[in-house]
Amino acid sequence: VQLQASGGGLVQPGGSLRLSCTASGFTLDDYAIAWFRQAPGKEREPISCISMDHTTYYKGSVEGRFTISRDNTKNTVFLQMSSLEPEDTAVYYCATRDTFWSYTYCSTLMSRESLGAAYWGQGTQVTVSS
Repeated sequence: VQLQASGGGLVQPGGSLRLSCTASGFTLDDYAIAWFRQAPGKEREPISCISMDHTTYYKGSVEGRFTISRDNTKNTVFLQMSSLEPEDTAVYYCATRDTFWSYTYCSTLMSRESLGAAYWGQGTQVTVSS
């Protein structure tokens, strides 16, 4: 299972970015995919997740500003980020667990962050600054 996150960069406050998480070596259809982020000096935290049936989940700090979606034909999950704030500056990772968790990963993760993930992408830096 290999995941690759991309799309990060430098953006001004109030701006937008779209992150992509592309899977290789496996079919994304069978997995729930989560986005995590780790800000300097802070713990890595899950911020959004999309289940196999496209149900979406968000942490309160990003709800209403971020949108997660998936395109199984492209084997890719997206995170559209809008109204970005300096507090959103972090390294962003996409991640998942094995198919045993396909139906329960998102709901469990968002209530129990310590669940974490088994497979991680390499991370992409997002910097929000004027």
